[in-house]
Amino acid sequence: MRRFALLTAAALCAACGADVNYQPAPQILPINIQKLGLQQIVNNTQQFGIEDKLAIAIRDQFLADDRYPIVPVQDANGVVIVTITLYQLIPIQYDATLNPITYKLRIDLDVQMLDRASNTVIWDEKNLNATLVYPVSTMAGGLTEEQAREQLYPVLANKVVRRVIDGFGSVSHDTQRRLSSDAPSSAPTTPAAPATPITPVMPAPY
Repeated sequence: MRRFALLTAAALCAACGADVNYQPAPQILPINIQKLGLQQIVNNTQQFGIEDKLAIAIRDQFLADDRYPIVPVQDANGVVIVTITLYQLIPIQYDATLNPITYKLRIDLDVQMLDRASNTVIWDEKNLNATLVYPVSTMAGGLTEEQAREQLYPVLANKVVRRVIDGFGSVSHDTQRRLSSDAPSSAPTTPAAPATPITPVMPAPY
């Protein structure tokens, strides 16, 4: 009987040790937040006007989800604060005459949730992003830059809504370290200076 108990305890310990991945609890909205407001989006990039179309896409996505009503900010319990932090358009492929034929477009957002009852930010999610690689409009199936942006707005809107309603870990994002991937992972090394000056071959040539 004692041996059976020991075997059972060992099996339970092994089962507990099998799942070693840390899985934090979802940071879903507090119970006091029943109505959401969308604050005017802050655009910290040089690309004028993208905040307006993104705001429409986010509002439409919240309405389609239908779990929380969207109301004016002054009537909301929780306020969604979105900041556009990066708009990056990079040519990644060229033709024989060095004209760009393929671009990569990326837009990054920071998202915060403000609890109006306590007037505090209850979470801050950085670097939600969407990326699109597309050929130029003169090629078959190509897009203009505006058309490429139009494809990214609903992707970003979906990420914002999922992060707000479904909590932490529901969407992918990039850390600041990944955004700085061009930087060296460690400080560059420099050759050590010689301990003593090198003696010239001809100390007095003249």
